[in-house]
Amino acid sequence: MCRLFALTSRDPVSPMRAIDALNVMKEGHDGSGVGLFLSGLGGPWEELKEYPILSGIFTDAGLARMSEYMTKNGFQSKYSATFKPDVEPPVGTPKRGTYASIAFRIPDEWKGMTREQADRNLVQMRLDLRAMGEAEGDIMVFSFWPDTIMIKEVGDPLAIAGYLKLDREELYARHILAQGRQNTNYAINLYACHPFFIEGISTMTNGENTAFVPIREYLMSRGVTGYQGYQSDSEVFTHIAHYATKRLGLDISSYKHVITPMNDDEMRDHPDREFLSDLKRACRKLIIDGPNCIIGCLPDGSMFMAQDRKKLRPGVVGGNPELGIYGFSSEICGLNAAIPERDRTKDFQPMHLDTAIVGPDCREVLQCSQKDPLRQQL
Repeated sequence: MCRLFALTSRDPVSPMRAIDALNVMKEGHDGSGVGLFLSGLGGPWEELKEYPILSGIFTDAGLARMSEYMTKNGFQSKYSATFKPDVEPPVGTPKRGTYASIAFRIPDEWKGMTREQADRNLVQMRLDLRAMGEAEGDIMVFSFWPDTIMIKEVGDPLAIAGYLKLDREELYARHILAQGRQNTNYAINLYACHPFFIEGISTMTNGENTAFVPIREYLMSRGVTGYQGYQSDSEVFTHIAHYATKRLGLDISSYKHVITPMNDDEMRDHPDREFLSDLKRACRKLIIDGPNCIIGCLPDGSMFMAQDRKKLRPGVVGGNPELGIYGFSSEICGLNAAIPERDRTKDFQPMHLDTAIVGPDCREVLQCSQKDPLRQQL
């Protein structure tokens, strides 16, 4: 079993706040790994919002090869936050090289590109570096995107947090996704560790995706740069969110209409019935068969939670609008640990038709039902 915890805050907070919440829920995960997605970065990153940040783990040889590749493509390092542990790793954690997050200046020739082309190029560069690392075993890259840092490692989340000193100010962020479990169904592979990421969109999932194979095949047939890899059956949830919002132009509140469309009886009186019926037919191969609880973050900092139709995985959202902070948690005990000062009567547990959304202003939990009229993407 996995356990998930996410924070969205108006002010940057330490990722330890999410790690501590995972630790409170420790009986629900096996302590085999941790993955972090950080955006809305604070500290030294505040002035570097437009610079893509390369996040990964590198041997000394890997750092040199990565630097050569970036220079060849016209990228120059602007700022780096690197960490090379000087102590022995926790039991069960491999000893690796340098954990690095490096902001790069985009080459001048990119300035004439459309945003879509530049975005595709950033994704392709991440894939190139990943392939280089898989061939030699010296580079692992989890993201290459502005205002984004990703960290993944094998081991108990709390032990890894101490080992990597995750309380560093350079890791403070407004939006944090944290997952407590490695992929223990198959061989250990950090690329199988949640959260997953593509073009500013990140998700993590508690559950298993039994419809993985047809979904993967459909996504890979779309011709979208980045729809590949798939070391985990949960990575497709990130790509479906990307496909729904960036390719189909849907608001995230309509994400559930893609992955868990209503049946004909539920749809009969819906004001957008005709559109939803067409969407269901067109995207039928993206329908999931849970159990799954999905938590995600969008490029604008909006955070969401959605369930599959079985609703067999726990999930709760709550927070404090005056303090400007909300949590998305697998269990209420995790939410209690991270945000004790809140009105608990306003906590929301999404059911099978619901999506819970908190915008970057962190003022309220927007409760969306598939029965509601469709919202337009802002």
